[in-house]
Amino acid sequence: MPALCGEIESLFGVASPQVWRGRLPYVEIIIAVVGAFALAWLADLVSGRRGLFATSLVSGVAAVCGWFLAVRVFAASTMSEWTWVLWSLVASTVALGAFFLFRSKR
Repeated sequence: MPALCGEIESLFGVASPQVWRGRLPYVEIIIAVVGAFALAWLADLVSGRRGLFATSLVSGVAAVCGWFLAVRVFAASTMSEWTWVLWSLVASTVALGAFFLFRSKR
C-alpha cells in the first residue's frame, strides 16, 4: 500500500515519527504551559489563596528558565524531545518553593 500524501512509512508499515509530529507539533509546549499553571494553582491552594497572579508569574518565569537551561545552556534536550518539559516543571516547583520560603510575611 503506498503512503498517503505527506506520510513516510517504515519497513513495518508503521508511520514514522515525522508523521505523528505533523499532526500536533506543539503538544510539548501546551503541556508545559498547562503544567506550570497547574503547579501555580496548587501552590496557591496550599498557601491559602493569597494570590494566583503572583504564583502564576513565579511559576511561568521559572518554567521559561527551566526550558532555557535544558535547551540552551546544558543542551540536555531539544524542542522535539520531552526532557525539557520535565526540566521546566522541576524549575517551576523549585521556584515556587523558594517563593514561599523567602517571601515577606507581615
